[in-house]
Amino acid sequence: MRALVISGGGSKGAFAGGVAQYLMKEKNIDYDLFIGSSAGSLLIPHLALNRVDKIFKLCTNIDMNKIFSVNPFIVKHKKNQEVITINHFNVIMQFMKGKRTFGESKNLKNYIEDNLSKEEYDQLQNSSKEIVVAVTNITKNCVEYKSILECCYEDFCDWIWISCNYIPFMSLVTKNRFEYADGGISNVIPIQEAINRGATEIDVIVLETEQNTSEKVIGKNPFSLTIDLFGTIIDQVERKDIIIGRLAAAAKNVKLNFYYTPTKLTDNPLVFNKKLMHDWWHQGYEYAKNKSETMSQIQI
Repeated sequence: MRALVISGGGSKGAFAGGVAQYLMKEKNIDYDLFIGSSAGSLLIPHLALNRVDKIFKLCTNIDMNKIFSVNPFIVKHKKNQEVITINHFNVIMQFMKGKRTFGESKNLKNYIEDNLSKEEYDQLQNSSKEIVVAVTNITKNCVEYKSILECCYEDFCDWIWISCNYIPFMSLVTKNRFEYADGGISNVIPIQEAINRGATEIDVIVLETEQNTSEKVIGKNPFSLTIDLFGTIIDQVERKDIIIGRLAAAAKNVKLNFYYTPTKLTDNPLVFNKKLMHDWWHQGYEYAKNKSETMSQIQI
């Protein structure tokens, strides 16, 4: 059984789309199992439908307004550079309303439902593919995996949305009496889950560089410091997932093929810039192509 695993990474998911396009369209790889966490969960239903052109349009046309119903950020352009600042008004209004997050992402829920139809869901249900998304049960302090084979249409759309909710900047969701958030909080790269579900070869798209070679510039206010802190925590979870995944693969003789970003794409993956995401998609495609050609030369 061959599986595709896509990590979390916010706007960097566009890079994963480019990698997947090359693997599926040029290498003609037919996956049996698709597992995603956070941004990865947005991609996998459309990839399972083999609708790469559609997911390309979705990735390269999404913006902050399609994500946030309450946006905690303001993006300013200074000297051809994007400067991210706090939307003090929205954040203060959240506190005054007794909310526990800086922003809300209900627009993303609508975006998911608008672009994954009930007919497409039925097609996936009737196919031989399994699609699984990772979510974090905050109440029980654990990761949960939600398969399309076990969900109705409305619930599956909810789980995709929940998997993407990077708290405290996006929505904290109550479902089935539990509070849920971003799958990446507990499992950024669900390699082990793919192995547990029977995968014998896994293509793993990691939306970070393989080696961290740059020093992080720490935020100068509590808000930006929180972003940096959560980024550091997610990085540690990611490293743990890779180590556990490699050990599980070695124990069961599972082949792992890793695709990392060759360079650091962004410091804030919660900012969705159409032009950058368009470029990242093509970078992902070219990276996968070059890696495939290099591996072919080595084998020869």
